[in-house]
Amino acid sequence: MDFLIGSGFFVLMGIIIAAVFLHFVPIGLWISALAADVHVGIFTLIGMRMRRVPPAKIVMPLIKANKAGLDVNVNQLEAHYLAGGNVDKVVDALIASQRAQIVLPFERSAAIDLAGRDVLEAVQMSVNPKVIETPVVSAVAKNGIELKIKARVTVRANIDRLVGGAGEPTIIARVGEGIVTTVGSSEMHTDVLESPDDISKTVLGKGLDAGTAFEILSIDIADVDVGRNIGAQLQTDQAEADKRIAQAKAEERRAMAVAKEQEMKAYTQEMEAKVVEAQAEVPHAMAEAFKAGNLGVMDYYNMMNVQSDTEMRKAVSQAGKDRKHIPSQK
Repeated sequence: MDFLIGSGFFVLMGIIIAAVFLHFVPIGLWISALAADVHVGIFTLIGMRMRRVPPAKIVMPLIKANKAGLDVNVNQLEAHYLAGGNVDKVVDALIASQRAQIVLPFERSAAIDLAGRDVLEAVQMSVNPKVIETPVVSAVAKNGIELKIKARVTVRANIDRLVGGAGEPTIIARVGEGIVTTVGSSEMHTDVLESPDDISKTVLGKGLDAGTAFEILSIDIADVDVGRNIGAQLQTDQAEADKRIAQAKAEERRAMAVAKEQEMKAYTQEMEAKVVEAQAEVPHAMAEAFKAGNLGVMDYYNMMNVQSDTEMRKAVSQAGKDRKHIPSQK
């Protein structure tokens, strides 16, 4: 009984030791590498485990590269993985570039991958150019007619400028700017409608792919639509603005005239009040003159006669004017 217990204990310990050994030493992966004629040492695989590098993510791409005839070693792949790169995609890009006879060293491929670009897609785009469709670009010719243009830009990836080169948004922005400039320099919008390929030639001649990660192969005008008459609309808006300015100035002058009229009315009322006040002082002044002996009774009567004569003359003159305005009856 004790013998069986001891034997079971040793068997269990053997299983545990074998499991730990197989965890740190991927025998199956090592055998696969040997079968593919890729020499990777056992201690190298154990070192990967210690450095927390999955051996399969290094050995399998290494086998793939070796079968393709690439000169790549374990240290290069492991260093790229530790730097945060995608080892499998880099190896695929190297194989694709080799098949397409594109010069792409491992260091450049790793740098492109670490820069955040899809290196495999870049190699594929170098072989098979990509078509970028721009959004609708609105441009106005010199005669004021708006044109809405959509273009298709055929680009090819430039491997040498992938690191540090501008991306697709820059290409789209530059092409849009070139379209606006070309249409804006046209005298008539019909010139653009007759020869839309002139836009492509002009834009291509500007070297829009400078400083970008692409090489522009062609720019094709996909669609041209006639939009609004911007010139007429601007003239209408300007006329409306001038009209509002004139109305505002007229309203200002009217308000000033009303204020002046109110001011004159107030001044007239003030003067009338002063006249009434002065007239009210006349009897008092005359009484003071009588008391002081400066005004006699005859002088007073003469003044009243003159005043009555003056009022009579005014009444006669007004009656004559009224008779002139009465139409004659025949």
